[in-house]
Amino acid sequence: MTQPIIHTIVEDGIMVLTLNRPDRLNAFTLFMMHEMIAALDKADADDNVRVVIVTGAGRGFCAGVDLDDPDAFTAAKPDPKATDPEIWDDPRNRDMGGVLALRIFSCLKPVIAAVNGPAVGIGMTMQLPMDIRIASTKARFGFVFARRGIVPEAASSWFLPRLVGMSQALEWCYSGRVFDAEEALAGGLVRSVHAPEDVLPEARRIAREIADNTAPVSIALTRQMMWRMAGAAHPMEAHRIDSRGIAARSTLADAAEGVASFLEKRPPVFPDTVSCDMPGFYPWWDEPDWPMPQGSGARA
Repeated sequence: MTQPIIHTIVEDGIMVLTLNRPDRLNAFTLFMMHEMIAALDKADADDNVRVVIVTGAGRGFCAGVDLDDPDAFTAAKPDPKATDPEIWDDPRNRDMGGVLALRIFSCLKPVIAAVNGPAVGIGMTMQLPMDIRIASTKARFGFVFARRGIVPEAASSWFLPRLVGMSQALEWCYSGRVFDAEEALAGGLVRSVHAPEDVLPEARRIAREIADNTAPVSIALTRQMMWRMAGAAHPMEAHRIDSRGIAARSTLADAAEGVASFLEKRPPVFPDTVSCDMPGFYPWWDEPDWPMPQGSGARA
């Protein structure tokens, strides 16, 4: 391999993560999954990173899984008629898109998708746990799984209906057709559509507004509160976490700085950091588990 499969650069608090297989329209591979997860691990551990932007090199965002890989869908080859749950829970069955989606879901930094071109299959579903999606007029989207004889992956059956509603989610997945950025906008899949040369600058503008004006610990907690409460059974669960968050954050230096900077009409300089100042009740959930496979074929 002559060039990195992803490229990352951090400037002024913003990490830009670029999928870097332009000759293959950034088709997704197991190695790309590992590299993206490693980059997100670095972003979470680095207090200088406030926002992550994900985009693609060349004319595509991600054309889906690389179908030249014989294990593109799963490393295991179970008997499709098997009834033993242990067969289906074999770690080798883990969908690599889902492993990535769950890592994005657990991220402590906001993640923005700057969709510069075609995004189908995993190229589309990896965006769903990202927080904001903006698209080029040249972007194309597709939940093409039924046309390939498989089913939606990357936990998209959880994410997609929550983002666009059940009816829209089912229409796109039932048809498997590729659609343009304007339809994605109308369906609530993307925030906005821009000329190709304006997509990354707009993503940076959004990231800059977050990085320059908000408290990192508040953002990390807000991200997890919003995503995890999307599956809560009752609003009392949200009220309980809100109350803990308000009680914890109001006693720390960030709250004093937030009030002082507002009264003094100046930009805030928040002192608390994600690496040191997350409240003691975090995390408040028990993470479901699926054992990881061992050896070189691990799907992380």
